[in-house]
Amino acid sequence: MKRWIVAALIAASAAANAEELAVGNYGVSANGMPFGVAMAKGYFKEEGINVTGLITSAGGGTSLRNMLAGGGVPYGEVNPGVVVSAILAGADLRIISDNVLTVAEFVWAVRPDSPIKSIKDFKGKKIGYTNPRSTSQALARMLLQQGGYTEADAELVKTGGFGEGIAALDSGQIDIAPLTEPLWSKYKDKYRVIATAAELLPPLDNVVGVTSMTPRSSARTPSPKPPVLTSSASSAFRPAACSNRMASA
Repeated sequence: MKRWIVAALIAASAAANAEELAVGNYGVSANGMPFGVAMAKGYFKEEGINVTGLITSAGGGTSLRNMLAGGGVPYGEVNPGVVVSAILAGADLRIISDNVLTVAEFVWAVRPDSPIKSIKDFKGKKIGYTNPRSTSQALARMLLQQGGYTEADAELVKTGGFGEGIAALDSGQIDIAPLTEPLWSKYKDKYRVIATAAELLPPLDNVVGVTSMTPRSSARTPSPKPPVLTSSASSAFRPAACSNRMASA
């Protein structure tokens, strides 16, 4: 498990308030698993953080980005592409942790009777991805480049999620579907893998930790709360013990 920093939900007057975290593809892909471990093991509570739930989305991270930008959640784990796009568009977001520095859990699979054997056979095929600006969309483009093609040589098809991609593959709407753990382990006997990120792609930044610098307000507190994470070292590294526990879990 890669080492990374968990959200430091530290507010001057609201340390005991219930908070929810935003985690892209939580429950579907491996990147969000440490958050589930932390919830189950009580690591957040041990760090004085009252996390009551995890909000997820099916790839792309746009909805989670909007929650963060609007101050709805204090911390989120989303793909870097959508965060950078939001910051360039004026969103008051800050990347505070580099959470997952690998895409090795990604595989691309086809039906057993498919004539596709490798990325050299991608020309003219329909390649699934979850949502616009998602990691799966970016990786599909990279695979085409690895095969000597451009995006114009194939059709990238939005499926809406990894599970939805499996359904699209079964129904023939796409020829190639991206899968991550734990879905690949669940369905590996049903499909045939034709490409893996571990073999074909370099280590890449999969997801980053993000907070909003906009003061948050809530029904619990009539006045806006300060940003949940400051730039001070004490705020940034307070959850290190929690992170270390999850790294070895």
